[in-house]
Amino acid sequence: MPGEKTMRSGRHPAVWALSGAIAVLSIALGSLGFAIASKAGNPEATSAPTETPVVEVPFPADEPAAVAGAAPCISVPVLSSFENSEMVANLAAGYNAQPRDVGGSCVEVTASKDKSGVAATRAATGFADVPPEARPLVWLPDASSWLSVARSEGADALGSESTTVGKSNIILAMPVPLAEAIGWDAKAPSWSEVFEAAGDEDLWADLDHPEWGAFKLGKTSPLVASSGEAAMLASFGVSGDGVGTTEVADFRDEKITEQVKEHELATSHYMATPEHFLWHARQAEESGSAADFLSAVIVDEKSVWDYNRGITSRDGVTRSQGTPPKELLVPIYPSDGFYVADNPATVLEGDWVDEAEAAAAADFVRFTGTVEGQQIVREAGYRDLHDDLDQQVQDVGQLQGSPEKAVLFPSGETMAALNTSFPEVRKRASVLFLLDVSGSMSDVIPSGQTKLDAAKSAIIAALDHFSEGDDVGIAAFSSAGDATIQPGLIAPVDDYPDNRDSLVAAIGALTPQTFTPLYAAVDQYTQQQAAAYDPDRITAIVLLSDGANETAIPTVDQPTLLANLGGLHHHSPVLVFTLAYGADADVTTLQSISSATGAHFYDATDPTKVSAVLGDLVTSF
Repeated sequence: MPGEKTMRSGRHPAVWALSGAIAVLSIALGSLGFAIASKAGNPEATSAPTETPVVEVPFPADEPAAVAGAAPCISVPVLSSFENSEMVANLAAGYNAQPRDVGGSCVEVTASKDKSGVAATRAATGFADVPPEARPLVWLPDASSWLSVARSEGADALGSESTTVGKSNIILAMPVPLAEAIGWDAKAPSWSEVFEAAGDEDLWADLDHPEWGAFKLGKTSPLVASSGEAAMLASFGVSGDGVGTTEVADFRDEKITEQVKEHELATSHYMATPEHFLWHARQAEESGSAADFLSAVIVDEKSVWDYNRGITSRDGVTRSQGTPPKELLVPIYPSDGFYVADNPATVLEGDWVDEAEAAAAADFVRFTGTVEGQQIVREAGYRDLHDDLDQQVQDVGQLQGSPEKAVLFPSGETMAALNTSFPEVRKRASVLFLLDVSGSMSDVIPSGQTKLDAAKSAIIAALDHFSEGDDVGIAAFSSAGDATIQPGLIAPVDDYPDNRDSLVAAIGALTPQTFTPLYAAVDQYTQQQAAAYDPDRITAIVLLSDGANETAIPTVDQPTLLANLGGLHHHSPVLVFTLAYGADADVTTLQSISSATGAHFYDATDPTKVSAVLGDLVTSF
């Protein structure tokens, strides 16, 4: 087609199996996908595809209206994941660029995004957190697994069918020098070999690269991101009967779960999106080497393409275009299989959706499978429904054209069991909450609470993320003018949930004081946490502050603090997650503190969002 970019074919020998049966896209879409065989005796679990002849049907052309329908237009809100938000926004723009007439009305598609796990929970409540007129008509998460999770949580507004829009394989990615040193650029490892390498603290030293430290494996949380689900399923798979065979019984098998726990010990910490890890990797490269932050990360192909072309995102929401990294990422397709994010679109069937809206939503989904829609999918970094990549995407991302052994996410009870098992098998954490209680914390916010009261409520709610085996404590900092931090440690870092009552009581007793000895508090408590560092735990501080460093007499200065944090990071790393609370928070300093420790910065400069932001932050553990 004139103007269409050249593609490199990557045919997949099979057709997606959905809901226990082989499914094809509708005749209107004019496309066949690929099949993945179900595990014998278990219709939910899947393994690598079997060879099945496929007749590839050309994509149909879009058929816009000659003239747009009458106003007011039918509004079609589409909710995507963070990972596929760019593709969905581009599809919405492509659809809106042509005249549409559905039942005599014009149509306007809008796109919004949320973390996959959060969206699944919202879907389970019928998106009751927003008024009916603002609820989505189409949900397009980046993987079908989230439809299963939402259903397991009670969602009854999901459509009975979903349509795959595009695909991105979830793989292992490594900076080029590290991949070459271990030989995985030439010969892909199995997942078992990946987890074995990640657990070998002397691996890089044995390969003559002691400067890279321990093997650092980056993962997202399976509670919020598809790549985290894929990583956890791979771990359960190699601990059981193989990748793609995981079933509900495996999550109750003590031998399997103990092996998964061993695998999780190599995790530096969990993050909400792949972009969080890759942003930190880029920051590490600019300061020396990406190896200072990660050795390998489990991500989708699209994220590898983004990173290699210089796109990063600190928060997963806003994206910035820079120059390509010096150390490109090498995508590695594990030899025993990899999961596929299939980007399913489902038209919702809630009581807020009328017949005209459902028809307009279905028309948008139809558009995604047309020649024009699939070109948008490819140009956004995804494989189309024929498994083809845009050649520029393939070249920059160094992606394989025809990777073998794709595995479908299991559905239903298996995904629900995976979510339930994560608190049991995840790496345990040792976390100190460090709360600013300076005078400004008495300010009243739009909710009617003081900033301190809202922060107290948020921290108490965040405690529910932790479970048996975690250690949690709290300290607060202010001063009356001298160098003494007050009130200091009010509940020591200790076994949770045994100490929950003492934590809640200590938090409830806090009152605002005067000064903000931010630097001194971070320096003091980071060193205390470092003294108790345990490599089998995620050792961290969660710092919540609403202002800049302010003391009556000199204390540690910022350069000294950052140097101290950087020094600790190389031998007893303490991750300092920072949360900017309120409009007067010193965002720049808080970002520098988190970056120096390899942790992440979170923005609650709108103080009414502190509970949601802190809830997001604790998924790092």
